[in-house]
Amino acid sequence: MRFEGTLKTWNDERGFGFLEPLRGGEDIFVHVKELRARTGRPQVGQLMSFEVELGPHGKKRAKNVEPIRSTRTSPARGRQSPAQWGTATLFAIPLFLVLYLVASFLWKPPLVVAIAYAGLSLVTFFAYALDKSAARRNAWRTPESTLHLLALAGGWPGALLAQQLLRHKSTKAEFRSVFWGTVVVNAAAFVVAFSPIGRSIWAQH
Repeated sequence: MRFEGTLKTWNDERGFGFLEPLRGGEDIFVHVKELRARTGRPQVGQLMSFEVELGPHGKKRAKNVEPIRSTRTSPARGRQSPAQWGTATLFAIPLFLVLYLVASFLWKPPLVVAIAYAGLSLVTFFAYALDKSAARRNAWRTPESTLHLLALAGGWPGALLAQQLLRHKSTKAEFRSVFWGTVVVNAAAFVVAFSPIGRSIWAQH
């Protein structure tokens, strides 16, 4: 017998989550191995069809899980789109380019800084691409902390491009919050490092 429910929570790194049955009752555990092949990355709020079995400790768990393509899921997807392509996402890179040009005119940071941003962005983009590929294959994932460290180091422009072009890590609210924190910290560190304040600090050391 098959049931229907929505994906209530999902942990990408550990590959499991919980389904909330439409008929009510306790949440049902679901492991990534029980998802039908080629169903794509699970999305919180996605409508699923599944069977139920008892696990080793007598707990219910889902099996033979597959998404339901229904008009009921369309409004949710529509609501996600503005968040993915919000003002901050669209203008973050152009604004930073303007900031970099102003800083170059006022303080003349060394060329190696621009090269570092470009190189780290390329590395970060490929890190996202590899992580998405691993998610599709249920293989070993890149820790989110690693992606955040790359962004903090200066690879956040590449991360932004990967999030939008690859549609990876673009809807998870908790991840996005930390990510934007790394963007703000990196931009602030850039300004401080090459401003007169930063140069005076370097001179003292």
